[in-house]
Amino acid sequence: MAFCFPEPSPNILVVDDERMIRWTLRAAFEDAGGVVEEAADLAEAREKLTTGWPDLLVLDLKLPDGSGMDLLAEIKVQDAHLPVLIITAFGSLKGAVVAMQAGAFDYLAKPFELDDLLLKASRALEQRRLRQGKLLQSRDTPFSWPVAESPASRKVLTLLQKVGRAGASSVLLSGESGTGKGLAARTLHASAVGGDDTPFVPVSCTSITETLLESELFGHEKGAFTDAKESKIGLAELAAGGTLFLDEIGDLPPAMQAKLLTLLEDRVFRRVGGTREISLKARVVTATHRNLELEVQRGNFRQDLFFRLKVVPIEIPPLRHRLEDIRPLAEFFLTTFQRELGSSVSSFHEEALMALDAYAWPGNVRELRNSIERAVLLCGGNQILLEDLPPEIADIGMGQLPSGALSSDGGPTRPDGLLSLPEVGVDLTRQEKAWVEDALERAGGNRTQAAKWLGLSRDQIRYRIEKFDLKG
Repeated sequence: MAFCFPEPSPNILVVDDERMIRWTLRAAFEDAGGVVEEAADLAEAREKLTTGWPDLLVLDLKLPDGSGMDLLAEIKVQDAHLPVLIITAFGSLKGAVVAMQAGAFDYLAKPFELDDLLLKASRALEQRRLRQGKLLQSRDTPFSWPVAESPASRKVLTLLQKVGRAGASSVLLSGESGTGKGLAARTLHASAVGGDDTPFVPVSCTSITETLLESELFGHEKGAFTDAKESKIGLAELAAGGTLFLDEIGDLPPAMQAKLLTLLEDRVFRRVGGTREISLKARVVTATHRNLELEVQRGNFRQDLFFRLKVVPIEIPPLRHRLEDIRPLAEFFLTTFQRELGSSVSSFHEEALMALDAYAWPGNVRELRNSIERAVLLCGGNQILLEDLPPEIADIGMGQLPSGALSSDGGPTRPDGLLSLPEVGVDLTRQEKAWVEDALERAGGNRTQAAKWLGLSRDQIRYRIEKFDLKG
């Protein structure tokens, strides 16, 4: 089976009195990379639990020596966050609903599809990892972001905390790709009262097809469509008490935009094929890299939804506006990959750090993270050197301009790589002004970044900005 659980391998305990069911589940989970133990009844399950706590429990409700509900109740007293998948005979779905109300993560009706089993198990394990702090920082840490050295970062993180504590029902995060909008959503969630003890359910609006998105988000009733062999609880329902995070909201198809507007306005929804209204009991955090105001003008995004989303808008600044974060983030990613890859690399050469400072980071924090991972993999010693960085970054550190960074008159170059004086001569003042303009434009108006590209100090570039009456 192509499906694989992420590392490290999860420990899974399967409790069912049918040997064939246990064998099927063991084979599916082990093929996906899990480590599986089995129990045929409650007594054996309790014995297994005394030797170690699993990452996931798959539990049958009807067992020879009692009800799985008894074990579920015992587990929730000891570990309220252990995900429990209930498996039950098709005719006993009422018991599964009761189990869900008692804290079970989800349920499967026999006979079940293995793909559905693995999908639900994966979701349960992901939620477990989030709550254990492998993706979220511990509750003793005020922010989920690893670094907040720059004034821009501190301002945003303070706002996220404030909004999280205030209990805002919907928040819109905007910013360029790779700035950390997903991490900002987790930060907001963790800042809320009881945030660490409530579910955080992320949904990528681009990774799920339009035909499946409504079913995934709102759930469906049995028989709602051809493959709906059983009822299914949607992600909006699973997020009850916590946060439903809708990433890349700007890519929602028109029909789903209308349904989202109704969800936000009325705080109720219906499962696909259902008639019963279900209350939304989660905050909704949305994110997009698109300019939604422009998308509204183009007719790609509903204006009424845009106004509903922007009640609490928070913009995540690009990395080029958070220069003080670059070095601390690089150190953080170095430590992360040193641990994950078992590497002996422990520091940066100063030339490498200077190149990181001078680069424009069009891909933002995501690009920085990927660059450090590459450097750790390619580094031949204990220190990351300039040549270990991607070429576009290393070239800046070697005194070369990035491709297309600054305009020129296309004149010939000297052996040292600098531009030679064109035969027809040059208007030096005009050329100097053009280079300052180009540097400011590429740096998004950030004077410090533009000054680094031109080899100037902040005072020197400020003098030229005033001299040429430029905006920057």
